Amino acid sequence: QVQLVESGGGLVQAGGSLRLSCAASGPIFGRNDMGWYRQVPGKQRELVATFTRNGDTNYADSAKGRFTISRDNAKNTVYLQMDRLKPEDTAVYYCRLSGYLSVWGQGTLVTVSS
Repeated sequence: QVQLVESGGGLVQAGGSLRLSCAASGPIFGRNDMGWYRQVPGKQRELVATFTRNGDTNYADSAKGRFTISRDNAKNTVYLQMDRLKPEDTAVYYCRLSGYLSVWGQGTLVTVSS
């Protein structure tokens, strides 16, 4: 089974930037959709951005204009560039692979201070 490992989370001040990485254990592009989700205590997990197998990208309204999802085929890695971060962006961010199987990473914590 393909495994996903997220990294890049941390503490940042409001208005700052972070880049999250999701490294897959094998080739994933062309056959699977990839997505970033986030979750805070007491709230349901929500979709942030997707990168489909056909190369289309989509964003939640809260992320549109501030976040960018991209990929590096050679490294089997999906990225989430987050700019102009706000305290309400604080959450655990999860990478997801969706295709024949659905696979979730373990998550990486992003904390935005005011």
